[in-house]
Amino acid sequence: MQRRVPPVLRACVALALATLCAACGGGADTAPAVGRLAVSLSRARVALGSPVDVSYTFTLAPDAPALGTRKVFVHFLDANDELMWVDDHEPPTPTAEWKPGQTIEYTRTMFVGRHPYVGAASVVAGLYSPESGDRLMLSNEDRGDRSYAVAAFELLPQTESVFVVFKDGWHPAEMVGEGASRVEWQWTKKEATVAFRNPARDVVLYLQADNPSGSANAAQQLEVRLGDQVLGTVPLRRDGPVVQKIPITAAQMGSADMVELRFIADKTIVPALEPGGAAGDSRELGARVFHAAVQ
Repeated sequence: MQRRVPPVLRACVALALATLCAACGGGADTAPAVGRLAVSLSRARVALGSPVDVSYTFTLAPDAPALGTRKVFVHFLDANDELMWVDDHEPPTPTAEWKPGQTIEYTRTMFVGRHPYVGAASVVAGLYSPESGDRLMLSNEDRGDRSYAVAAFELLPQTESVFVVFKDGWHPAEMVGEGASRVEWQWTKKEATVAFRNPARDVVLYLQADNPSGSANAAQQLEVRLGDQVLGTVPLRRDGPVVQKIPITAAQMGSADMVELRFIADKTIVPALEPGGAAGDSRELGARVFHAAVQ
């Protein structure tokens, strides 16, 4: 029986072969550039574990060919070019719809990984095929593998950010993937609380959450409360999490040493009680939360 090669492995093999062939030929990569990429961060100094807005600008060449389906790879490297974490993604406007000479701009909120490193860091990015792993040539300065250093910033210790404690109403953390590609989340019950030390100034709550369940009984929104105040309502999509930003003023937080927020799901499900659900999963599930950070 023929074994199916995983797409990730195929991509790695394709990239390695392309690099090897270029080396054997002894020449530079002469493929025409399809455009140029510029990346900027909303802050030049970013604490570990904190959110930061990353803006992307793709300027396509006037004679750029049809790109087909491509993804953006975004790798965050330390001062020794060691990979810390990634934020690979599909642009909001699919690359198959990009036109020659067009400028594509968008901003994503990215959560800095809790990597055991502080100091100078850089962002390396580019475009690649999710099927073959082939990378497109850009007019930025090539690092040698069709990846491009597009931004630099400084990583600060996690103590420089507002530390958020997950208190009551949370299930144990779950994760998928390993190393730089690891993704972690926690499910809430009907109601869950987080707390942080009062910074005595206006802040923004960054909340990334969803509910992938297809059940009609699954939660569709998550209400955020501070005492009796409703700070905002977060929609819970089934097709992946989005980041919601909820401003909190110093006046709303008052003078208490600690601030406690409640996350309240409109509905909950128990997988074991759902048709076709996991028979042994008796948890009460509200929202799946990937990040809850205060900036």
